[in-house]
Amino acid sequence: MSKLHTEHPFAEFIKILGKGKKGSKPLTQDEAYRAMAMILADKVEPIQLGAFLMLMRVKEETPEELAGFVQAARESIILPKINLQIDLDWSSYAGKRRHLPWFLLSTLLLAKNGVRIFMHGASGHTEGRIYTKNVLKYLGCANSKSIEESIEQIKETNFSYLSLEYICPKLYEMINLRPMMGLRSPVHTLVRLINPLKASHGIQGIFHPSYRQVHQKAALLLNQPSMAVLKGEGGETERNPDVDCLVQSVKNNQLVEELWPALFARRHVKSEHLDPQQLALLWQGELNDEFAEAAVIGTAAVALKLIGKSNTQKQAHDLATKFWIERNFR
Repeated sequence: MSKLHTEHPFAEFIKILGKGKKGSKPLTQDEAYRAMAMILADKVEPIQLGAFLMLMRVKEETPEELAGFVQAARESIILPKINLQIDLDWSSYAGKRRHLPWFLLSTLLLAKNGVRIFMHGASGHTEGRIYTKNVLKYLGCANSKSIEESIEQIKETNFSYLSLEYICPKLYEMINLRPMMGLRSPVHTLVRLINPLKASHGIQGIFHPSYRQVHQKAALLLNQPSMAVLKGEGGETERNPDVDCLVQSVKNNQLVEELWPALFARRHVKSEHLDPQQLALLWQGELNDEFAEAAVIGTAAVALKLIGKSNTQKQAHDLATKFWIERNFR
């Protein structure tokens, strides 16, 4: 058989997904791992990548597929020697549209109280959203440009943000295909779980509630000892204080669900104009906004309970409130 007619090795995975309603099936965890490993090694043709991503988008990822993708992504990331324990891996990929990213003040609050946080994300892949990378400057935080720089920033301030482009350029390239495809792809899901610096705890926000359980079960398959996923405001890891918040977690190899009740009896009207400078003004005590303050405290409380700083929701909320009241405005 001529080389022209030899089937490409990656065709195996497209066939599994694309054989129609009766013939197609999900990938196993190993198949998903091998498929993503080929993609990240640039062993896939562009037309194959497009077909694969959109077939996955139509069917949506299973926990096994997501775990396989994440496993391959983690193995592709080249890490320096890390002699620092990171407490919390925090993903930030959605961007905000209706409200400012108040969760950034939650991370700042936690970092000021000794919690080491590594945040990773990407910006610009969806039009009309406010991304973490572009607003950290309002809080006096510099974006890191390498894993090594992030480690040094965490040693100094307990917080660092690093764009995906410096962690895994191929995943960054793929996540930015969204304007071309018009749709999100599995990459938007798997990047939230990569935990590149191997933090002891991970927290993720999603927009579609059905993805909570997929994240939760994938983390269990990946032997992630402690993680939590919630339907965050705008898809970011931010608790909306106006509504009940279901947090689905993995703790000690067990799947856990916990409902955090709404902090207000009524819903707030969103601001007409989103000014990132208001993040600094709220932190400095120069802006009064009960929704924003509750979002900051409520999000920090979920994180505090996850990492074991509090045993109950009330203890976590009281501790987060104490941190907020006693914060240093500088």
